[in-house]
Amino acid sequence: MKRIEIKSKIINLALIVGFALIVSTSCDDTINVFELDNKMIPSSNVSYNQYIQPVFTAKCANAGCHDDQVRAAGLSFTSHVNATSDFLVVAPGLPDNSKLIWAIEGNYVDPMPPLGYWGLTSNQIAGIRTWVKEGAKNN
Repeated sequence: MKRIEIKSKIINLALIVGFALIVSTSCDDTINVFELDNKMIPSSNVSYNQYIQPVFTAKCANAGCHDDQVRAAGLSFTSHVNATSDFLVVAPGLPDNSKLIWAIEGNYVDPMPPLGYWGLTSNQIAGIRTWVKEGAKNN
């Protein structure tokens, strides 16, 4: 009888460990900059959640910059609400009036991201511009 109980406990433990491994590896939401830089943002119908927020998270909202704690220049890009809270920074429908677009295109006093940091690809810049032009939606 004891062998059956021990075997049952081992099987249960193995199932729990196996389940934990499956859950932990299938929920890997880390952002690989190389993969992000090779992910093409479409030229229309740009999804904030699928394309823009991952770029903001990896390249803008990193620790010590535009995160919720530091808020460099008073800006946080950790969420749609934060990114679009200032109409002068992100003017929905008006990319040419948006300081964010000026900064990422290098047409501002302090271009972003600064030298020495992961820069934005031309596709990411165009994608952010399109997102703003399409109304900076939370989609």
